Amino acid sequence: MQVQVNTTGVANKESLDRWAEDHLRETLSRFRQDITRVEVHLSDENAEKSGNADKRCTMEARLVHHQPLAVHHDGGNQDEAFRGAADKLKRIVESTIERAKDKSHRERDSIRKDGVLDETADPS
Repeated sequence: MQVQVNTTGVANKESLDRWAEDHLRETLSRFRQDITRVEVHLSDENAEKSGNADKRCTMEARLVHHQPLAVHHDGGNQDEAFRGAADKLKRIVESTIERAKDKSHRERDSIRKDGVLDETADPS
């Protein structure tokens, strides 16, 4: 899984990149075979002013055999925004993968065919 971090108006880019990559690898570890890339976009919506939710984190996950999934979270600081978006991303990836598994399970042929039993089958 490749992690790419993009920032706008946010300091400490190099250490932030390492921390974000480590956190996402841990958070999404059970889906590592299904995710090819995660793009993280951190921004400060009003750099000059402070506010309750002026930091925004948008994450996009590229999954194998699926359309990309995107989430965002606004927070008072970049840690809150990042962790909120990571939690949302984990839930949507899990939901998407589970739905795909359920769908493939339902599409399998049944051993029951129109309620007719095969009289030639060995009962043991």
